[in-house]
Amino acid sequence: MSVRPVTSQTFRAPELVDMVVQVVGKDSHRVAQILRAGTITFHSYRYWWDGFSPEAAPLREILDTYPDADPSRPFAPDKCRAVILESSGSPPRHSVRITREEASKKRGLLGFFSSGNFWEALMKFGVDSGSRNKLHYREYSYALRADLYARTLTAEEVVRLAGDANRYAPRELRTELIGLPSVSQIVMVCAR
Repeated sequence: MSVRPVTSQTFRAPELVDMVVQVVGKDSHRVAQILRAGTITFHSYRYWWDGFSPEAAPLREILDTYPDADPSRPFAPDKCRAVILESSGSPPRHSVRITREEASKKRGLLGFFSSGNFWEALMKFGVDSGSRNKLHYREYSYALRADLYARTLTAEEVVRLAGDANRYAPRELRTELIGLPSVSQIVMVCAR
């Protein structure tokens, strides 16, 4: 059993709505429902308050500050700040999130003598036009504050990805990628 201390914290309306939007998205009816209920779990913490019915106009004004999903947005590798490797299943049984900083590091002494890095290898999956599986716009993630682009990987591409990880990824990242053969999809996280 885990016991966490209870602390009192004051949130302004936009801060409270931001927490809710990161959990449930921009749906005004769902956000209003949670504000009326007076409780939410956010980043492993339970927050609660005296529930209230928000006025529609001020709530809409706050929600209008958040971007909408835009499937017409083309993938831009320079805006990509992370990649998520997901296994099959819904929700995915296993996923590994790799940031640009982690994947751009050179692999030890050998990295200084080789050209390329693991990030460049990952970005090839976003622009590779030779595959039958194309990168497509999935959604806008309010939790990640980014557009998500996804692509299903073939068995051959998973083997290529594992080889690239072995060749370019730093040791600590290779350790995280041990479950790589179960990966079935790559998700590109692109900031706006």
